[in-house]
Amino acid sequence: MAKRDYYEILGLPRDASDADIKKSYRRLAMKYHPDRNKDDADTEKKFKEAKEAYEVLKDSDKRATYDRFGHEGLRAGSPGGGFGAEGFGDIFGDVFGDIFGGGRRGANKVFRGADLRYELQLNLERAVYGDTVTIEIPSQSTCEDCDGSGSEKGSDPVECSTCSGVGQVRMQQGFFSIQQTCPACKGAGTVITNPCSGCHGQGRVARKKTLNVKVPAGVDIGDRIRLSGEGEAGKNGGPSGDLYVEVRVAAHNIFERNGADLSCEVPISYATVTLGGEVELPTLDGHVTLKVPAGTQSGKVFRLRGKGVTTVRDRRQGDLFARVAVETPVNLTSEQVSLLQSYEELLNSGGDSHNPRASGWLDTVKRFFEKINL
Repeated sequence: MAKRDYYEILGLPRDASDADIKKSYRRLAMKYHPDRNKDDADTEKKFKEAKEAYEVLKDSDKRATYDRFGHEGLRAGSPGGGFGAEGFGDIFGDVFGDIFGGGRRGANKVFRGADLRYELQLNLERAVYGDTVTIEIPSQSTCEDCDGSGSEKGSDPVECSTCSGVGQVRMQQGFFSIQQTCPACKGAGTVITNPCSGCHGQGRVARKKTLNVKVPAGVDIGDRIRLSGEGEAGKNGGPSGDLYVEVRVAAHNIFERNGADLSCEVPISYATVTLGGEVELPTLDGHVTLKVPAGTQSGKVFRLRGKGVTTVRDRRQGDLFARVAVETPVNLTSEQVSLLQSYEELLNSGGDSHNPRASGWLDTVKRFFEKINL
């Protein structure tokens, strides 16, 4: 009797994807499994057909041979085996392995070490100009006594008797056969019978590590410096993790930073902003002379190009913005008070020409109240 077409058995077109093949087989296997249809020879036959079709079509090489030569091309190595509990468990391990964590794992699986994070506190000058900073971090390092094996010198881990070195055990739940990580060896496939006294069988020990971190010029808050391989040591010979140094910049007593630009507030005397003059202004490169025109108002911002920060990413040179803050005199003597009162009288005798902003504001306030009283 001629065999049915495998695509027809699974109800799929010939260009079906691997995911469609797996999905269709899972549906048919659940529907026709003998444990759910006892004493029904017809459903057992359909289950065997579906299993045979899936075994061929899930394998890219077998599928290519079948697509080209049909059943005849597979006769040399027939994929259709007899039905048994072990065979069913294997096939369902393939179908549901990605869901339940199935799939075989080799013994002594290696594990990459964990990444570490370190907060590096810098002042503004070190962040702007860069520096080499020495840091000390706690870390898990490979045990030197056992070279990371976890066993005392002269002894080796033995094969786990629970999983026979596979690292996984098979759990039967109804007609499902699911593979899980071996609880005895935690998936390693081996068990340490003579633990190393230095690391107590862990293969790693806690140590403090001193590192020199090169901080590039222009870093800012939130920037990260990656030190490859400086994280925790791996297990079973696995690679070490990485260390991420996160930059934190302390507040400065003069400057505020906004990306590439700096800003500061410059207190200037009443006489200087009135008559004009010069003030010494600090920058990260040293002092510069700022010329203040006569009649400069409080809040005026002067821009000094190229006196900001060179950023670490695009090497853009920022500017410095200096904001004028007129300082009000305090602790005046009686003579100073008298002179200031005389000055105020002389100023007011000149009308509104000396205080245009104040007079304009008073006019606005007056019109506001006139509208209210209408």
